[in-house]
Amino acid sequence: TMVPGSSEYYLGSIIAYSYESKTSELGVSPDSLIRYGAVSEKVIIQMANGVREKFDTDYGIATSGIAGPSGGTPDKPVGTVWIAISSKKGVVSKCFTFGNNRSRNVKRTSISALSMLRKVILGKEDWI
Repeated sequence: TMVPGSSEYYLGSIIAYSYESKTSELGVSPDSLIRYGAVSEKVIIQMANGVREKFDTDYGIATSGIAGPSGGTPDKPVGTVWIAISSKKGVVSKCFTFGNNRSRNVKRTSISALSMLRKVILGKEDWI
């Protein structure tokens, strides 16, 4: 990170792009991946919980989406993104639909995830 001292609050990350890494690194159920797909609420909640548990942190953040320009379907068009924040209180998850621009989708996902985390910390999000 660019911020000095950030290792006091940022312990690490996992880029779990494949189904295999989602299951082996984050404990996502293979059945959930097959039934719902990687870009789904069921999977993103498992991913966020897996991050929190793996790093033994107060919060775990997970994102999964279809950044584009291809890969979308009628049910999950390009720009569909699921974000989840996990804590000991529970999980907050939201689905976003951004546009067709890959680089903008990646930026919007990061900004939205950090905004959700901020709201969770401030107590402005409802838990599942």
